[in-house]
Amino acid sequence: MAESSQTQDRQKQREIQEQAMKDTLGKIKHKLLVMSGKGGVGKTSVSVNLAIALAEKGFKVGIMDVDLHGPDVPRMLGLHGMVGASENQKLAPIAYSDNLKAISIESLMPNKDDAVIWRGPLKHSAISQFIADVDWGELDFLIVDSPPGTGDEPLSVAQTIPDCRPIIVTTPQEVALWDIRKSINFCKKIEREMFGLVENMSGYVCPHCGKTVDLFGTGGGEKTAGEFGINFLGRIPFDPNLVKAGDEGTSFQDQYKDTDAARAFDEIANHVAKLMGEK
Repeated sequence: MAESSQTQDRQKQREIQEQAMKDTLGKIKHKLLVMSGKGGVGKTSVSVNLAIALAEKGFKVGIMDVDLHGPDVPRMLGLHGMVGASENQKLAPIAYSDNLKAISIESLMPNKDDAVIWRGPLKHSAISQFIADVDWGELDFLIVDSPPGTGDEPLSVAQTIPDCRPIIVTTPQEVALWDIRKSINFCKKIEREMFGLVENMSGYVCPHCGKTVDLFGTGGGEKTAGEFGINFLGRIPFDPNLVKAGDEGTSFQDQYKDTDAARAFDEIANHVAKLMGEK
């Protein structure tokens, strides 16, 4: 009898959490899952700067960092401290600006240097809680930054956010393009329509002579997007100041607004909003 009662309690708790997730997601218009086939392509930089660009256009934006082993979003946004409680007794995301707020596993850890050693079921539970137990409020966009590859985290996001739309970030060189094919096939297997593809580190404008140097090649991401019938959202040139701003936790787009990279993020944000019917 005791075991039966515990089973019923667990079932009731699941139903309560599922309803909480449904209520939360019902207040969010557009959900975007930012993925990459491999590490080192600047996926989190794209997630963070796309979120900032959309927020600066007046959209209400949330960014959810589900890279549980390497949660870099708070540091790139310059966010510190622990999350608090909202009026609804839920977790309150940390505000970056009036239009942008974020949640990350790091925001729940007293010691930011602690290693997170979790297996699949715990990861799925944490991601579910990021939705059910966080007071996101009304959002135009929720951007979910996932770890590289096609492991537990992107799969859990796909399962808990049925209408999320994946964006793949790649660099132009061939080895990265081979890896993004795995992400595309992953999306096909889970029957999730790709939203778009971003080509990062696409050329480098020399600050001395103004000549563009293709450090990793260029155009490969756009070609791949065309081959698979995916929206090509744009290309972002390599800019050392983008790395510097991320390390310092400052806004690249505020400090370097006249650069090609900042203009690229602005154009990608416009493209995303237009494709979502917001412009």
